[in-house]
Order: sequence, then structure tokens, then C-alpha cells
Amino acid sequence: QVQLVESGGGLVQAGGSLRLSCAASGRTFSSYALGWFRQLPGKEREFVAAISYTGRTTNYADSMKGRLTISRDNAKNTVYLQMNSLKPEDTAVYYCAADGGYGLGSVRIGDYKSWGQGTQVTVSS
Repeated sequence: QVQLVESGGGLVQAGGSLRLSCAASGRTFSSYALGWFRQLPGKEREFVAAISYTGRTTNYADSMKGRLTISRDNAKNTVYLQMNSLKPEDTAVYYCAADGGYGLGSVRIGDYKSWGQGTQVTVSS
């Protein structure tokens, strides 16, 4: 089992940037892919970005592509999500997740087995 703790959320004005972090523990960090998902008020959780266990492959949601960068630091057991040009519609709770192992960064929520508690991102207009 992997334990995940997100941080870095907060209130930002439209057009601003935030960097979310997710610290992991419990299994060898380099052995699993990581993803970011978000849940908008009243909506189902949706895919945002993912990175493979090697870090060589990344995937992004089409709706946010060009505004996101996902990266991982295996020395710090941490995955990051840099979000730029934020919009009010990006307001959501953002969750970090780890897959079952050795994935390429799936977009499917069912492929992720461990989840953090989430961090709130609020973008004001």
C-alpha cells in the first residue's frame, strides 16, 4: 500500500499558477506510476495528468493540455503538478494517486489503487 499526501493547493486569481506536490511512502517510489485527478463540485472525479513509473511517459487531459506539467523526483519520493494560466473552471479538489505498479501513466481511474486525501484549488475570476 502507498500513502500519499498532497499539498500546495490554495486560492489563486485567474491566470495565475500553482504547483501541487504529493509525497509518497510505503512502497518503492520508482516502481509505480502516479496520476493527478480532480473533482469539481457536483461532478465525478476526472483525470488530469499522469506520469509513468520511469518518468519517461506523461499523459494530460485534453482540457488542460498546454497548461500542465507533471514531474517526479524519485530522490524525494514526490510527484509534482505545475498548473499555469488557471481558470475559474479549474476550481476543484485535486487528488494524487498511485497505480498498482510499473504503469505507463494510465488515464483510467480504475488503474489507481492508492489515493491521497486531496487538496483544494480555488481560482477566482
